[in-house]
Amino acid sequence: MIDLRSDTVTKPTPGMLAAMMAAEVGDDVFGEDPTVNELERRTAALFGKEAGLFVPTGTMANQIAVRVHCRPQDEILLESTSHIYLWEAGGPAALSGVTCRPIDSRTRNGLLGDGDLANKIRPDDMHAVRTRLVCLENTHNRGGGTVYSPDAINSISRWARHHGLAMHLDGARIWNAIVKTGVSAEGWGNMFDTVAVCFSKGLGTPAGSMLLGPRDLIAYGRRIRKLFGGAMRQVGYLAAACHYALEHNIHRLAEDHANAAIIAKAVEEVPGFTLTPPEAETNLVWFEVDARHGTAKQVAERFKANGVLVAALGQNVIRAVTHLDVTREQCEKAAEAIRAQAR
Repeated sequence: MIDLRSDTVTKPTPGMLAAMMAAEVGDDVFGEDPTVNELERRTAALFGKEAGLFVPTGTMANQIAVRVHCRPQDEILLESTSHIYLWEAGGPAALSGVTCRPIDSRTRNGLLGDGDLANKIRPDDMHAVRTRLVCLENTHNRGGGTVYSPDAINSISRWARHHGLAMHLDGARIWNAIVKTGVSAEGWGNMFDTVAVCFSKGLGTPAGSMLLGPRDLIAYGRRIRKLFGGAMRQVGYLAAACHYALEHNIHRLAEDHANAAIIAKAVEEVPGFTLTPPEAETNLVWFEVDARHGTAKQVAERFKANGVLVAALGQNVIRAVTHLDVTREQCEKAAEAIRAQAR
């Protein structure tokens, strides 16, 4: 079975497993896990930040960021299909008493411009929430794995700082943006106050994310991690997997991008399948199916019968994701299964 449902389905490679089993560990709640401490230092330095906080999931990293930047009755500005808004179970409101103001991107690919944010700041009035934070997602999952340009983010960042707003990056797939654009991790990090990165998607670890930012915010975030149930003990075994991923699995993401292009080309060739957006920039292929093919779920079942797993993420929306555990040959086979829908 060729599993294209997500880049989270990967399994540790033999090399990664060996690194995990060889890890030196301690109690991270006491700050005594040397492998975690080194990962936090290393990743923070990579993105040009003062400190890092290792957490189980990307959702927790984002929700801690919301909490350290905001207070109850504050508001965050974010794109209407962003992960924080759509897929984190209402976390800002439930965990931090913070309101989301979703904003539609004019390009339909999930990427905001400063023009999209103009006039979105609430007035300084007791009847209104206080606009406090801008959250961007790069690459943008629901936008089709699209990548912000540095110029676009710098423009938004200047606008936000002019208005006294903080900037947070949901960089779950920032590694893909780094490989796609050649812009360094530090280059992306310098545009934001805090950055969340994920090791368990494109980099192939079993679990683990990191929140990066100023030392004082990360220290406060450590308290919030405890509150949210994310404090862990001998977690250096997972941190060792992340070290291995940083050393071996970043540059190979270009293979995933090339494989996604194979899948996208097959989708284009099937009448009634429409790529959204019309090209696959990185490792995500989103497409819509029209009524002649039935529902997305029905199409996904037909793919499954031909040995390919995809994710039906709406009545007529499908996502296919390339990753470490699928080869070029498997993606070519998956492309043939997709083309078979036209016959």
